[in-house]
Amino acid sequence: MATHNTTLEYLTTTKIGEKGQLTVPKQFRQDLGLGTGAPFAVLRLGDGLILLPEQRRFEHLCQKVSSILTAAGLTPKDLLATLPESRRRVYVRHYESRTLRARRSQREK
Repeated sequence: MATHNTTLEYLTTTKIGEKGQLTVPKQFRQDLGLGTGAPFAVLRLGDGLILLPEQRRFEHLCQKVSSILTAAGLTPKDLLATLPESRRRVYVRHYESRTLRARRSQREK
């Protein structure tokens, strides 16, 4: 995982536009590698807002999941071994009941 600068610093002041849009200055978009349409999570912290690029949020989530799995002593091989049973349970939960209902419906006709 990439490491990120955790320094808190004042960057600039911006205004909310007519349609509720904020402009992130070009310098900071370039520094963070943000292009047009880049998704952001908007978090409320008291009376303030935190704008967090979704990619960073995803990386943070991956780091947390990795830490939890490592602490539990699980390896990627352990997780992959659970996939067949997990897939079977998902199939049963999402599709088998629909299939049974459809069959009952066909019999009732």
